Parts: sequence; C-alpha cells; structure tokens
Amino acid sequence: MVSSINFRQLSTALLVGAVLLSTACVTTNTGGFEEKADENKALDTSLQLARSYISMGNWDQAKRHLQYVESVDKNNPETLAALALVFQNTGEPENAEQYYKRSILLAPKVMRTRNNYAVFLYELGRYEEAAAQLEVVTEDLLYERRVEAFLNLGRCYQKLDRVSDAEAAYRRAFLMERKNPAALLALADVTFELGRFAEAQRYFDAYQSFAASPTAESLWIGIRLADKFDDKDAHASFALALKNLFPKSEEYLLYKSYIKRGDGSSR
Repeated sequence: MVSSINFRQLSTALLVGAVLLSTACVTTNTGGFEEKADENKALDTSLQLARSYISMGNWDQAKRHLQYVESVDKNNPETLAALALVFQNTGEPENAEQYYKRSILLAPKVMRTRNNYAVFLYELGRYEEAAAQLEVVTEDLLYERRVEAFLNLGRCYQKLDRVSDAEAAYRRAFLMERKNPAALLALADVTFELGRFAEAQRYFDAYQSFAASPTAESLWIGIRLADKFDDKDAHASFALALKNLFPKSEEYLLYKSYIKRGDGSSR
C-alpha cells in the first residue's frame, strides 16, 4: 500500500509539474504576442492622434506622434506622407520634399500623396514639376479627388502659358462635375484669356448660380467681363464687393492697377 500511495503521489506530482511547465511555455509565447499586439496598438493610436492633430493644424503634436511611429517603422509610406505634410506647414520645405519623395518611392500608386506633393511644388513656383505629378494623378480613374487634380493641373498649365492645355484640363473637370463652381470659374477665366468673351460670360453666369459666395478671383473676373460688355452697373457692384470683402487681396491690387491704367471704368 505504501508503494502504491507513493506511486500515486509521484504520478500526481509529475502531472502537476507537466501542467505547470506547459502553462509556463504558453504564458511565455502569449506574452510575446501580447507585446507585439500592444506595440501595434500604440502605433495605431499614435497615427490616429497624429491625423487628429493635423486636422486641427496642431503640427507640433502631430510631428511628435509621427516621429514615434517612424522610429518603429521607418518605411511606412503613410507616416512619411503625413510627416511631409507637417514639415510643409511648419516652414521646412527641404524636409517636406525628402519625405514626399520617400513616400512616393515606397507607394507610387497612392495618388493622394502625389496630389499633395504637387500642391507643395506649385506653392514653391515649380509648376512644371507639379504638372508632371498631376499628370500621373489624373490618369488614375479611381482617385476620389480627380476633379480637384484636373483643376490643379489646369492652374499649372496656365502658369506655364500652356493655355490650351489648361482649358482642356478644366473642361475634363467640368465634364465630371458640371455644377462644380471651381471648374466653371476656371473655364470663365481661361476662355476670357483666350479672347472668347461671350463663352467666358456664360461660364461666369453659371458659376454665380452655383457658388455659395463670391471670391476675390470671381469678382476680378466679373469686373473685366463687365467692362468687355460695357456693363457699368455690374462693374461697380463687383468692384465695391472686392474692395469691401477682399481689400488686401492680390486681385484688389490688380484692380487698382487696372483702373490707373485706364483699362476699366473708374469707380
């Protein structure tokens, strides 16, 4: 009986030891997975916070969270693109360009990054480079902001004195969204530049019917069209609105120069 009891005790001890050993092994492995899961969760949280800070224009806080993510994963194109946007808005164009290029190299089919990079280049006056990026963007039929990309491409072409190409780009945007105020105003502007004043007036009238409120650009176009059709009342109305609403705009400075040269009715 004694040997039998001892055998049972020994068997029980061995069984308990085996269970504990097995549990210890599982716990160690689970701990590794948990650590990885916690790290991934921390990265996701930092990215979400960075996006939130970017939307609020809190660039310093956004940068702090993004740099943490980058320290863990140096080749995440989304993080790199977000950092490019942050540096762009904190007056660090060299860093912004470096991050844009790295992001595009790693994810060349992410058109949102290319579009943002093109806007960045446009702001620097590098219109030809901006146009090259936008030409790629507009070829992506599934890009959700394709209308905006065509409008930006048209603006680049106008800056490059490629007026016919600008009109073609604006027309593509218009055909995709016929009630888009920006596309209508762009077509009014470019057809005015091409000397097709009646057509420009039609686009401008359509713009006015869909736009929520005037812009400095629209009022400036309206003034010049009013003068082409000798509409003094319209000229006076647009000029007064430009002076009152946008007294420090580039368009108002252009208007004052226009009046001094005698190109329009003095009001």
